[in-house]
Amino acid sequence: MTHTDWNPEMLLELSGGYWKICALHAAVELDVFTVIGEDHLSAEAVAEKIHADARGTAMLLNAMTAMHLLEKSGNLYTGVSGAVRFLSRTSSDYIGYMIKHHHHLVPSWGKLDEAVRTGKSVRTRATHGTEEERESFLMGMYNNAMTLAARLIPTVDLSGRKSLLDLGGGPGTYAIQFCLKYPELKAVVFDLPTTRPFAEKTIAAHGLTDRIAFQAGSYLTDSVDGRYDVVWLSHNLHGEGPEDCQNIVRKAVAALVPGGMILIHEFILDNDMSGPLFPALFSLNMLVGTSSGQAYSQQQLIDMLAQCGVKNIRRIFFESPNNSGIVAGIV
Repeated sequence: MTHTDWNPEMLLELSGGYWKICALHAAVELDVFTVIGEDHLSAEAVAEKIHADARGTAMLLNAMTAMHLLEKSGNLYTGVSGAVRFLSRTSSDYIGYMIKHHHHLVPSWGKLDEAVRTGKSVRTRATHGTEEERESFLMGMYNNAMTLAARLIPTVDLSGRKSLLDLGGGPGTYAIQFCLKYPELKAVVFDLPTTRPFAEKTIAAHGLTDRIAFQAGSYLTDSVDGRYDVVWLSHNLHGEGPEDCQNIVRKAVAALVPGGMILIHEFILDNDMSGPLFPALFSLNMLVGTSSGQAYSQQQLIDMLAQCGVKNIRRIFFESPNNSGIVAGIV
């Protein structure tokens, strides 16, 4: 283990790091990168297009320039190619929804001390928030999964499998990607009724309406129709406490045919729970935002599967920016 030789300057830089974050959030929320794109615009022109104050806009654009997201020549600004690619709404690689979701989380993180003292959440879950919050969350999940799918999908062999249940599948990103790779595969996305419009939109956009259906329900309280060759659980156990997670896994296993495969995709902590960094911080995000959610260790996930009689349990590693991994098994 490496240790940092901390000094006051380093600690203050760490403490003030949210300034850059909030500046980026504001630029995305105001659609700065969509407006500027690869044009060369003055602060006044940008301000007019985003319906903002010219002085404040100039300050924000200068900050984006200092962060190397924009370039400035004279009094004109243009987008850096990478920033425009990922932060302009006109781009197919747009990730602004997830950044907006992060923005919606900021007030609750400001109350982290309260959450730690009380052990209780300080915000409403994104899936139960406003329509804008739900859109940012669900489409942000879609953006993230689309980026990760190219690395993840090749690590999972579903050859010969005919049916997949994407339990708590949100907009259905992984069901879509698995069906695109395996032409004989059909899938069902099971999620809350409020998720249906987003899921059906993304499924239709990939031309898979005839192969992917949506089933409305809560994986906590509702039964799942049908039996499947594969159940995919991606990034939903961390929203629940250990007891509910065990029940979800039990429900997933019950939906499998003999020889069926269960796959749990999560931000996985080391077994001593002290790292890696992103899952450890994500556990705090669950503290402020859920009643009992947390990140889980590899051993905890293995134990959940073993208690339901799952065999041949193994970890599937792949390159992930946020230390996500897959724990798989066969019933």
